[in-house]
Amino acid sequence: MDWTWYLFSFKGRINRAKFWLAGLVIVCWMIVLAAIVVAFGARRFGFSVEDVFKIVDPNTYRTLSRADLPLILAKVIGTPLFAWVFAATAIKRLHDRDKSAWWVLPFFVLPGLINQFLDRIDNDYVSFTLGLISLVLASWGWIELLFFRGSRKTNRFGANPLHVSPAAELGWDQKRELEMAAQKAGPPPQWRVKPGA
Repeated sequence: MDWTWYLFSFKGRINRAKFWLAGLVIVCWMIVLAAIVVAFGARRFGFSVEDVFKIVDPNTYRTLSRADLPLILAKVIGTPLFAWVFAATAIKRLHDRDKSAWWVLPFFVLPGLINQFLDRIDNDYVSFTLGLISLVLASWGWIELLFFRGSRKTNRFGANPLHVSPAAELGWDQKRELEMAAQKAGPPPQWRVKPGA
């Protein structure tokens, strides 16, 4: 498997198992980075989805201190990396469902922004309604990516990642063993087996 394409590219399709595997990879990276930060003396450390949306929150920058420098450096390095890998694999999974990458906005970006600023809304009805919208959209997104089967046929984003051709099952690669003979004066070209194949 091409890990660079799998974890960092936005093109193509991946199935449910590879999306689950990408989540496991992200969690393992988080554990390693957390262990490094704790080794440098941080008392508490953790990654969360809110770290991505705290970038747009001005209150985040008011509470920074020098004591939190290892924690801040780890989050500055880790959060964009984890967000990129999640976005790349989620978009490829959406492609497998024959959906555009724009579906990331209602499934994850909008609920994340709503949750980041929800506590600043004074009206309880508006706050409840926005919270409910956020919950429904995020739940729909996770169910769509984690549990629904991808399109079985080739779609506009590529071939079905689970499709195995009958020739591949037999171990026969047609393109490697057959060639088109050069046409000379005579009958039309014929398919023939390559010499030495």
